[in-house]
Amino acid sequence: MSAVRLLDELSHAPQQSEWLDTILKGDCVAALDRLPEKSIDVIFADPPYNLQLDGDLHRPDQSKVDAVDDDWDQFESFEAYDAFTRAWLLAARRVLKPNGTIWVIGSYHNIFRVGAKMQDLGFWILNDVVWRKTNPMPNFRGRRFQNAHETMIWASRDQKSKGYT
Repeated sequence: MSAVRLLDELSHAPQQSEWLDTILKGDCVAALDRLPEKSIDVIFADPPYNLQLDGDLHRPDQSKVDAVDDDWDQFESFEAYDAFTRAWLLAARRVLKPNGTIWVIGSYHNIFRVGAKMQDLGFWILNDVVWRKTNPMPNFRGRRFQNAHETMIWASRDQKSKGYT
């Protein structure tokens, strides 16, 4: 049965029954470090977008937009974001089975950096998938086109992977 469990609820070297079909809530690198090597078929990752919002965002009627400005989405620099991305991708690669795949979703703020880092680490990009938003957030500042999609990267552990899941 599926469940959501806090990372702290797992034993130090958890048995598969403790984490199989379970969403682990906690630091992603710490969670992945607790799992056995080459034990995961598919990973779906929705990493921080590194939006770098500068101040409050307001609609044309001056009402405040409840945008993501939490600490987990704040990085001092692109280099800091890249280091974080490298760390979680290495942890993901370690637990991914040889025929496993990873899906990563992102926006123009981060997906290209993530994709480049995936290639640097040896992941093999199988496809990019465009998720078209049917009701996207309006472009409040009027400086860009409306962001009406997100991109998913589907990749295998490496180029030699065959019969992937």
